Amino acid sequence: MMSALRAAALSLVLGVVVAVPSAMGASATTPTADPAAKQIEAFHAVLLDTMKRAKELGVQGRYKKLEPAVDAAFNFGGMTQLIVGPSWSAMSPADRKSVTDAFRRMTIANYAKNFDGYGGEQFVTSPQVQERNGDKIVSTQMTAPGKAPISFVYRLDNKQGSWKIADIFLNGYVSEVATRRADFASTLTSGGAPALVQKLNSLSDNMLR
Repeated sequence: MMSALRAAALSLVLGVVVAVPSAMGASATTPTADPAAKQIEAFHAVLLDTMKRAKELGVQGRYKKLEPAVDAAFNFGGMTQLIVGPSWSAMSPADRKSVTDAFRRMTIANYAKNFDGYGGEQFVTSPQVQERNGDKIVSTQMTAPGKAPISFVYRLDNKQGSWKIADIFLNGYVSEVATRRADFASTLTSGGAPALVQKLNSLSDNMLR
């Protein structure tokens, strides 16, 4: 199970350094008071329940169960704009929506595909929420019996009236947004928004089979 989860973690890759608190002081069952941390804990609760029911649900069922939780937790518009980069300003509103919708679908499919079972894992949230340039940094770890913990650090913004995920850093420094930007740059250059939508949907289709 953990090998699949580590593959899932590694599929969230990038390259920006974020300081991670050295101590994960909150337990997996003790909620934190900060609203940004509460957002992450709510998402993790649904993800953990989905993992526990993974075989019963199947990949399509996991997608449906995770969909509302992912929508509540992620700022897909902001993430997609950063991933697309300078090309975003030249896109039509329709193209922006198509790319954002396709990135959203791929993100949910990625979780549904890779978090496909349960082996005693828990998510632990640090109570030490950092503030940085108006955003909040929430540090968490996924633990499992007999395994080294995996760190997931979330950057959240409050641009939509609530704290939502704007980036994820694997092991504290590998940025989802930066990695996806690098992955998709050549597709955008060669084929623009339609090619990127096609690529994202193809990735999603493969994960949901």
